[in-house]
Amino acid sequence: MQATFSGKREIYLEVAEKYESYIKLGILSPGEKLPSVRAAAQEMGINPNTMARAYSYLEERGLIYTLPKKGVYVSSPEEGNANETILTNEAREVITSLKEKGLSRATLETLIEEVYGK
Repeated sequence: MQATFSGKREIYLEVAEKYESYIKLGILSPGEKLPSVRAAAQEMGINPNTMARAYSYLEERGLIYTLPKKGVYVSSPEEGNANETILTNEAREVITSLKEKGLSRATLETLIEEVYGK
């Protein structure tokens, strides 16, 4: 699907606004997996870097989230505000990285209790 752009704004913003409208209209449902950056860029006839920038913009706004090595998904309204969604995604990335490096769940839970209190 070749997209048409007005050229009045940066392409990544136009792409992001299209996705945002699809999400708000319910065309894209919460939890739905979006195409990879490369696949979406090819489908729209744009540079993959432009598509990555659009996804990044949507993620900053809390409309989508990325699970490392799993893909990009539409956020649900119940996930809270955009800032909380961003923080949740950052925490998920850090925890995944720590797990891959060998940190045990018990140690992580102990650290969480130290930081937040029991």
